[in-house]
Order: sequence, then C-alpha cells, then structure tokens
Amino acid sequence: MSYPAENLSLSNIWAVSTDTSTLRTNLLDLICQEAYGEGNFTLSSGQPSSYYINCKPVTLNPLGAVAVGRLILKMLSDDTEAVAGLTLGADPIVSAVSVVSTYENRPIPGLIIRKESKGHGTQAYIEGPILPSGAKIVVLEDVVTTGQSAMKAVTRLRDAGYTVDEVISLVDRKQGGAEFYQSQGLKFNVVYEIEEIQRRYSLKD
Repeated sequence: MSYPAENLSLSNIWAVSTDTSTLRTNLLDLICQEAYGEGNFTLSSGQPSSYYINCKPVTLNPLGAVAVGRLILKMLSDDTEAVAGLTLGADPIVSAVSVVSTYENRPIPGLIIRKESKGHGTQAYIEGPILPSGAKIVVLEDVVTTGQSAMKAVTRLRDAGYTVDEVISLVDRKQGGAEFYQSQGLKFNVVYEIEEIQRRYSLKD
C-alpha cells in the first residue's frame, strides 16, 4: 500500500509559513508518505518487524528539513549551546536545526559525531566548531529503537568535555530506548511516537 501524497507539493511553502500545530500535522503526513511502510522487514539488528521507517527521505526533503528544524528548535531549552548527532541519520536533522535557528535569531551550532575517528589530520571523532569546555549540547536522532546509536554520540561528546543530559528524536519506535536513556541519566523527548504515525497511516487505507 502506498500513502497518497495530499497537499504536499513542493510548491507549497507550509513548512515555512504555517503555525506549529499545522506544521506538525503536515510533517506527520510527509513521514507517512515518504518514510513509513508496512510489510515483512528485517531490521539492522536482525529482528523481524511488521513495519519499517526510514526518515532520510523526509529529513532530506526541503519541506521536511525545515519542518523538522522548526519543531525541534522549539523543544530546545534556552541554555542549549549546540546540537549534535551520530552520522548518518542525525546529520540532516542537526543541519536543519542549526540553519533554522539562525532565521529565528537564535543561532545554535551543529556538531556531527563520526562512528570511527577521522583517518587523517586531527583524527577527530567530532566535526564542527570547537565549543567551550562544559558547553551544553543536546543530541539529536532520527529514529530511536534501543537507544544505542545516539548513546555513542553522548559518550563521545562527554569524553570531549561537553555536558550532555538530553536526547531528542524525531521518532521513537518504543523498543526500550526511553528506558535506556533514563538508566543513563538522560532526559528523552520525541516529536512522534510510533503509534501516532501508525494511526495516521491507517486513516489513509
């Protein structure tokens, strides 16, 4: 089954101009259209799943990127000094939030965390501007399942001397990630829980 593309034309600038409630609804429709599918799938963990969600077609869509940036920016506390995420899924989200923050007169730098250290030069794990020691950074993620991926970014940032006490994800699959973050002393916030996406998707059958 394919989710119909209704009122999501690239000529429509809803991602820039609409209010937060409509923005959230339209982004949910875009996720149902471009990122979510049902069937028989095998996850990267090897576990079977009746659905699959890949947010990259949404976070790399110009409307999706702006919408994600606007929504997550509103979730950041006033003392947030940067956003960061583990490559690759978080890259477009980190960039979107950082760019949107400038247009909102609240510029927030973005950092990208490598899975392996750079093989030349400084051999760094963290790409982006160098921030003061102790800077408060929020880690971003596209989809949280068990929470392990974003935790790698948290660990690298803490090892570099930054303060990280929160993870924000676009989607939570509700498979233990929230509980894991709580056990690590991390606050966890999410834009959409998987049930909300599934309910919206089912309305279009």
